[in-house]
Formats: sequence, C-alpha cells, structure tokens
Amino acid sequence: MAKKWYVVHTYSGHENKVKTAILNRIESLGLADQIFDIQIPTETVVNKDDGRRQEKKIYPGYILVQMDMNDNSWYIVRNTPGVTGFIGSQNKPVALTRDEYNVMMRKSKSGEAPLAVTNFKIGQVVRIQDGAFTDFDATIVEINVDKGTLRCNVTLFGRETPVELEFSSVETIE
Repeated sequence: MAKKWYVVHTYSGHENKVKTAILNRIESLGLADQIFDIQIPTETVVNKDDGRRQEKKIYPGYILVQMDMNDNSWYIVRNTPGVTGFIGSQNKPVALTRDEYNVMMRKSKSGEAPLAVTNFKIGQVVRIQDGAFTDFDATIVEINVDKGTLRCNVTLFGRETPVELEFSSVETIE
C-alpha cells in the first residue's frame, strides 16, 4: 500500500493535542514506517488592527494524517484520545487526492502556499496613526504581507508623496 493523506475528525480545539498524541504513539510503538506525517490545515492571517500575524485553523476539528492504511495504523489513529473518526463512507476511510490535499492546505498546484490574508485592499483610504504624517489620509497602492507594510500615497501640497507604513500605524476609514 502507498502512503496517502486521510482526514481525521477530532474534538474541535484539540487538534494540536491529537497531533502530539499520535506522534507520541508513533514513536513509542515504532510505527514510523506506517504513519508518516500529520498536518493541521492553517493559514496566516494578519490582524488589521495591530498588524500581528496569527495562525488560524482553516478546518477546526480536522487534521490530515499521511499513512499506509492498514488495520494496525487505522486502529492506532482511531483510538487516539480526542479522535472521533476518519472521514469516509460506511466506516471506510477515503484517501484525499493531491488536488483535495492542496485545497485543504491552501496550496497551489505547484505546492507553494498563497500569501496571507489581510483586510487591506489596494485603493483603500486609511488614516495614519503615528509618525510625521499623523492624522493624514493615505491611499494604499501596494500591500506587502510578508513585511507587514503598506505603500501608500499621501497628498502634500497638491502632490502625491509615497510613504511606507506598517499595518499597525494605520486605521481604516469607514
């Protein structure tokens, strides 16, 4: 049998505990040749208020386990505390296709993760909260999620002046 990805249902909020418990069972029972990897589908979200990055679970209550499905590996995962079962039909776990795995892990076909989500949009007007341009309005022209910065244009003396601002130094205007 080939190793494939399976969706395991857990108690919501217990995904990390279940992952740790399965990893401990793999180590103590010597099952590294049957259960290979465990992933919790998450995405990085940048908080619009303070610019902090947070990991958010995409599918609360679910983890992905890469394994060779056999009676032993099924039993070990299924009977881990916090696991309620495998996703499948008629008590038979169904393996994910590569495309389904990529969708769940929010990956492109090339396997690269997409950019993080932010509530800022190009063309949006924001108000600057600190620095030399405090209380000025600025228009977003570029968003750099990796650095947590915005490139904005501020109008000074009738001219557009580009400035780079951190997410935390601006607020949205309703």
